[in-house]
Amino acid sequence: MDTRKTPISDIDIKIEQLEERKNRIVKLASDKERKQRANRLIQTGALAEKYFGIEHLSIEKREELFNIFAAFISKNTPEKYRRKNK
Repeated sequence: MDTRKTPISDIDIKIEQLEERKNRIVKLASDKERKQRANRLIQTGALAEKYFGIEHLSIEKREELFNIFAAFISKNTPEKYRRKNK
């Protein structure tokens, strides 16, 4: 049975490989979250156009319209649709 210890350089190489693997996994998770958010934003925009008929408005006019209703919606949103505290 070989009782020699692993050289420090081998351990350093393994640490570097694990750090690279961790960074790849973190990046994949971040990319997935970004894509999910982009998809939600696209779907929300499509629903806004569908229900509010705002296709003809510029982005500035859309924001102005949303701003008009924002306080009302925040105040009158039913509890089941409110953001849950984490």
